[in-house]
Amino acid sequence: MGPPRLSLVGSTGDAPSDDASDKVAAPANDAAAPADDLEQEGGTPSPVHDLINTIETRSSPAPIEPSPEHREKLRIVEAVIFASAAPLDEAGIATYLKPGDDIPGLLAELQGSYRSRGVNLVKVASKWAFRTAADLSWALERHAKQERRLSRAALETLAIVAYHQPATRAEIEEIRGVSISKGTLDVLMEAGFVRPRGRRRAPGKPVTYGTTERFLEHFGLAAVGDLPGLADLKASGLLDANLPPDFKVPSPTDVAALMPDELPLDAGGEDDEALQEELDLPEPEDDPEEAEGEEQKP
Repeated sequence: MGPPRLSLVGSTGDAPSDDASDKVAAPANDAAAPADDLEQEGGTPSPVHDLINTIETRSSPAPIEPSPEHREKLRIVEAVIFASAAPLDEAGIATYLKPGDDIPGLLAELQGSYRSRGVNLVKVASKWAFRTAADLSWALERHAKQERRLSRAALETLAIVAYHQPATRAEIEEIRGVSISKGTLDVLMEAGFVRPRGRRRAPGKPVTYGTTERFLEHFGLAAVGDLPGLADLKASGLLDANLPPDFKVPSPTDVAALMPDELPLDAGGEDDEALQEELDLPEPEDDPEEAEGEEQKP
């Protein structure tokens, strides 16, 4: 293909002219036109532009609408989790659906639909539950500070329980030297510092008390054995320097299992009979007057 042909157009007719007003015509070769011009004159889309739109429309897949049965499954999972008082695991959710249903897929889809809402579907300890969105916690905060100081009697009782556990009420009163009021132990148990452990293998089966994890958290202890010893108490000025030579501070332990001299809290029946055999308690004798009355009855 040769160079583009040029034609000179004069002011009059087709004859060539040397006039300065002569103009150069556009190239006759169509290949010289700009290739990136996708629109024709007047703003009308060109055929190339229509072809590109057609290709893009066919290449993008159309969204798949979920079936009514699938939407119903999502509604069931949503309702079951919302109405549950505690988080549910996948096995518990599966009892409300048909065997073979994709429980993880339904949960993932439901979790995605709630991701941008004020309530989110979250997984807690391998179980599912609805929780308020974390970024909205500021709107639900309620600052309430309530200080409750323990009385001196409660502190002394707590210290005795911590160092001498498991201890009964009688043992606490013996160590403290005075009787404790009925509500002292109740206050400590309400605060979460003391808990009933079991019952002492003794007449009456008195309840034994010990400390709790809340006690350790409140006082910043890793274990009850980290309580201050004799040297620490002396250095803190909590003990008199002139102590008896045989004075010792017990080494506290918080073994969760019952000690050999303890019984479960609900002990009864056979344990009562065993305790009666150990104490050699006499059997109650029949009343002679009742026996005579029974013989006189026809």
